[in-house]
Amino acid sequence: MRCIDNKNSYRKRRNRKKELRNRLLLNLLVVIFIVAGIIIGVNIKKTTHGLVPNRYLTSVHKAETYTENLCVVNEEITFDEFSRQDKFHGALLFDISTQEVLYAEHVHERLYPASTTKMLTIYVALKYGKLNDIVTISKNAVNVPNGSSVAYLKEGDQLSLKDLLYSLMLPSGNDSAVAVAEHISGDVQSFAKLMNQEAKLLGATNTHFVNPHGYHDKDHYTTAYDLYLILNKCLQNEIFVEIVSSNQREAIVKGANGESRPVIWQQTNQFINGLREVPDGVSVIGGKTGNTFEAGSCLAVHCKGKDGTPYIAIIMGASSKRNLYDNMTSLMEAIPVE
Repeated sequence: MRCIDNKNSYRKRRNRKKELRNRLLLNLLVVIFIVAGIIIGVNIKKTTHGLVPNRYLTSVHKAETYTENLCVVNEEITFDEFSRQDKFHGALLFDISTQEVLYAEHVHERLYPASTTKMLTIYVALKYGKLNDIVTISKNAVNVPNGSSVAYLKEGDQLSLKDLLYSLMLPSGNDSAVAVAEHISGDVQSFAKLMNQEAKLLGATNTHFVNPHGYHDKDHYTTAYDLYLILNKCLQNEIFVEIVSSNQREAIVKGANGESRPVIWQQTNQFINGLREVPDGVSVIGGKTGNTFEAGSCLAVHCKGKDGTPYIAIIMGASSKRNLYDNMTSLMEAIPVE
């Protein structure tokens, strides 16, 4: 009888423990669902308050960086202080410290980006590559279309990934872009797929790239707003800022024959290289240029006002480089001085 009593007592204790454990798990699940409901409710309230177009909402909820710390806009916003100098396809001026939208014109319209594409290329390279990696330039990398901007790399050249990124962003080398793609993903197609995946994670849901350099393709497009999202994220990386703010880069490239040669890559952004005067009270930190016949002249700029307030200014589809810089100058002149 004693043995039977002990068994029954053990079973009762085991059942009580099991019941207690189940209750604790149930209570924990209830708490998790309540907290999740609160978070989802807050996010829906933030993203549906008349700011984000409905077609973006599904993707926006999945985007890792689409938060209250970003500028959002779904309407044209004029800025009396901005004097348009010539036609362009899309433009914006955002205060990235207060998330204030100062100017927005056709910011969600799909446009060809030309070499502003390379902001996403360098973002992916910095995320997945190592700066001290040695990259060997392939025959495919130097076989870029005629008329491409190039860094004058040669088949068999070897250089560090960091130097390659300078050659990507300063002279805007299409050969460098292909070399980056092959180093990170093995080929251009795989890298473009990775670019599009990363773009979606940034909230750039209206972007689709088929190459790492922006050479024209009808299926290669983005928007001024998506470029803002990409540049805004890039600015969180110190190496990116270091590269795009540089006027030139001196490097040593090892050739296929084993001999080394010095190279110098010059900045194409005229606000950085001194070919274009920066408006009084404004400092241009960096950004990216782009130009093709189909895309027109494009420029994405990170700048600061007199008080140090950071801004992102973007113009896409200007009719010429001169008109591009005239419009960008006028846009930056409209930055509040106080």
